[in-house]
Amino acid sequence: MLGTVHSSHMSPVFVARDAELAALGEALSRADAGEPRALVIGGEAGVGKTRLLEEFLGRAAADGAVVAVGGCVETGADALPYHPVSTALRSLRRQLGAEVDAALAGQEGELARLLPELGEMDRERPETDGRARLFELTVRLLERLAADRTVVLALEDLHWADRSTRELLSYLLRALTDGRLLIVATYRADDLHRRHPLRPALAEYERLRTVTRIELPRFDRNEVRRQLATIRGETPSAQVLDRVFERSEGNAFFVEELARSLLEGSPGGISDSLLDLLLVRVEALPDEVQRVVRIAAEGGSEVEFRLLAAVTGLAEDELIETLRTAVGASVLQPSGEGESFRFRHALMREAVVGDLLPGERSRLSRRYAEALEADPLLVRSEDRAGRLAGYWFDARDPARALPAVIAAAVAARGRHAFAEQHQLLERALELWDDVPEELRREAIRHSAEDCLSPGMPGDLPGGFVDLLAAVTVAARLAGERERALALCKRALRELDGDPGPGSRPRPAPNDAIRTAWFLTERYQLLRDLARSDGWDEISRAQALVRDLPPSPVHAYVLTHAAHWHVVHRPGPQVIEIAERAVELCRATDAEIIGITAQQTLAWLTMHTGDVEAGLDLARGAFSGRLARANAAVVLRGHGNLSTALHGIGRYTEAVETAEEGSDLAERHGLPDIASFIDGNLAESLIQLGRWSDADDVLDRAVGRRGVSVRTRGQAAEQRAELALARGAYDEARRRSAESDDSTIGPYPEPQHTLVMARVAIALAAADGRILDVRSLLDTAVGEAIPFGHERYGWPLLYEAAAAEARARGLAVAEPGRGAAVGRIREAMQGQPVFVPLWAAYALMIEAELLTAEGRDATASWTEAVTATEQLEPPMLSATARFRLAGALLAQGGAGSREAAGELLRRAGAVARELGAVPLATEIGALADRARIPLRQEAEPAPSRAGALGLTARERDVLRLVAAGRSNREIAQELFISPKTASVHVSNILPKLGASGRGEAAAVAHRLGLLDE
Repeated sequence: MLGTVHSSHMSPVFVARDAELAALGEALSRADAGEPRALVIGGEAGVGKTRLLEEFLGRAAADGAVVAVGGCVETGADALPYHPVSTALRSLRRQLGAEVDAALAGQEGELARLLPELGEMDRERPETDGRARLFELTVRLLERLAADRTVVLALEDLHWADRSTRELLSYLLRALTDGRLLIVATYRADDLHRRHPLRPALAEYERLRTVTRIELPRFDRNEVRRQLATIRGETPSAQVLDRVFERSEGNAFFVEELARSLLEGSPGGISDSLLDLLLVRVEALPDEVQRVVRIAAEGGSEVEFRLLAAVTGLAEDELIETLRTAVGASVLQPSGEGESFRFRHALMREAVVGDLLPGERSRLSRRYAEALEADPLLVRSEDRAGRLAGYWFDARDPARALPAVIAAAVAARGRHAFAEQHQLLERALELWDDVPEELRREAIRHSAEDCLSPGMPGDLPGGFVDLLAAVTVAARLAGERERALALCKRALRELDGDPGPGSRPRPAPNDAIRTAWFLTERYQLLRDLARSDGWDEISRAQALVRDLPPSPVHAYVLTHAAHWHVVHRPGPQVIEIAERAVELCRATDAEIIGITAQQTLAWLTMHTGDVEAGLDLARGAFSGRLARANAAVVLRGHGNLSTALHGIGRYTEAVETAEEGSDLAERHGLPDIASFIDGNLAESLIQLGRWSDADDVLDRAVGRRGVSVRTRGQAAEQRAELALARGAYDEARRRSAESDDSTIGPYPEPQHTLVMARVAIALAAADGRILDVRSLLDTAVGEAIPFGHERYGWPLLYEAAAAEARARGLAVAEPGRGAAVGRIREAMQGQPVFVPLWAAYALMIEAELLTAEGRDATASWTEAVTATEQLEPPMLSATARFRLAGALLAQGGAGSREAAGELLRRAGAVARELGAVPLATEIGALADRARIPLRQEAEPAPSRAGALGLTARERDVLRLVAAGRSNREIAQELFISPKTASVHVSNILPKLGASGRGEAAAVAHRLGLLDE
């Protein structure tokens, strides 16, 4: 637009910064080799961060890298979420064109939140899952673009970054593991006060091995001399050098400003104040240019040419010439795309803005707002709402600012920028009292149409509590749960009014609906914060809506009430609540919450005995039209269905469902949900005896980025189960403690406490601590095993019964044995057995209790073996056969020894194949005592691979190693992670006595291991 404009006082040659350039060059080399890297450069304003970055980016581009730059904006950052990332991605798309479009094909609706020009945003996805998916898709896009080329992504001025940008950057830095990508970010160190939000983010970045942080120091005296020499074209005199160095203190920008003053002269010489010195530059411009510069300063960090033309009122040619003068004086400079202008340095803009009168600032902001309202196309569509909100707010016109701020909050929510939505709505709270009532109600009505106040009656005049509802949800989505809780308290106080003497009257129906909604929101927040189980809130909400006409809020309340009862007070009576919740959801078109209600009802239906009807409900909850449009609903459905199938012993079906769900979650970029479903998958694989596969799945689950603490706790729970079965008791204890820390808080849930209690009982029994076994059982069971938790209760009771049977004969176990056995039988009473798995457990428990009492349990164990042989878990049937063999040997009689031998051999083969060391040891000890050989003479000798200790999975890996595959290729072939593949290779080498992969391949060929 302006052609080439030169500034004589800028250093034409880059000086100093050799160490910093070397660090940047090293990072670029590592990125070029396929190792993503990041550098974060800090320094005070004017120290030379931008100049260093420009020099490095120029060299990187010359070496063939693709460079994309995005800058954070100073004014209204909260209203412009993701701005620097969007700018950088837009630059990549402009440079790479079709390659970017191919890389994001199929994800346009999601990534339109960063690049609106891609089309309409996907509005169907729930907020929290959509945000995680947006971050993951951004990572994948960058990894694809950097797969075959080096990409440098530069983000300037992080000290102005909005929270969503900071969180996206944190995710990128943690998540990027592949590709030739280098991220360089800069920030102003002197702006980071103690509570600045960037400070904890920087601390987080430094803990990552891929991130290097550089603090840019001021120039020393010699470096200032070199800088002055390049600007002036000659070596400065000692007097000039001393004066400039003393005044600038080595700040590169001020060196340039002082050099200009010395070269061109300035009114009154060098100003005493360096900020005044910057204003001297502006004041030396012609009056009309000064006016444009002042208008540009109030427009923001960067102002579009057409917007500036509208506000200044200048014709296009006249404005171009005015801007040419400002650029020539190094006051303004064109942006990278050439369609907007910014100050050459933020310090200069700060000086100009600071020199404006308060009334002048508000008047200019109004003109910007009016120009933008008159022609919304003056700025990019994604910036429009935020910019307009900022201008009206700065114009100090609350009546115009409130609707603009709320509209900007709606836009931020649509982009999953919840922190920015929250900040904008907090600003709306500030404005509220200064806006006429009718305008306030109109603004809230518009927000209701955009679903900003969920759960509020949309056909009623909006008020302050409706705004509080919107701020509450925004705060919760932004992770500000304490603030959300405080807002709930404030709203409930507003709704209760000022109580007079005596009892408070029942709220009016509309207020009752609002009160119930806030109570339900408070219930969720208290649970998330582990402050309470939420009963007081959810029960009061139920009471408020009980006699009111059906509404979405009524459905919302009952759905959460049903869930509360399922978790804390399960029982058949809950079905009525769940059925009513489903009916209300259908009647009020509350479709999304209706899916949750249906899933709860499905679980309850199954546990009252109608298993197939419950499974049909569970499948229907995520197979409908609406569910298919909401990935999170479908994925939760897979998780719930796989858990339900597991609970009734249909493990193969559970594995198929979980594998499908995990794969779907991975494709949708939802790593935490994928890992949560993987926990379910591993649980079923363990029961099927596929322990090596379970190990791989758990490695994959915890190896993903963005996995929550709770999901990691679930994985630790499964690892504890595996360690226990393998006899690795120390690991089982460690994993149990890890799981407890992650999943059991002040309000524990039976689905975790019962599982961990079973592990603890098994560990106590292994140590011979039978008294601890009894104490643990009493604590875990309490008055009774909760309804709906039979899948956890039956294994728990079996572990306790088996401990009593094994402890028979121990002197310490005799006192209280009768009471302990009676306690177990009491806990069995009322537990359902309509599922074959549960019936088999009941038979095994009774057989163990008969053994503990010294009675003949042969008949019971015979029934148990028959029952378990119809089931899928090999470990369960092997245990039953082993225990029956013991009963037969104890009883004696014709044919008992032969029958016991066959049972022991079959059980022993399973235990050895699984690697169930404790069971295999018990079987071997019993066989030795009875002098029964565990291997028949005709039994084939173990394979050569088996003799070397190679597991089935290690044989698969060895074949691929011998074929020359890398760890990554092995991982892709076997559907495991590269880390897991590496672990398998490390285990294989010592077993073969090989020092490397090539030698391992040679040994495998020599011994014929690949032919087995």
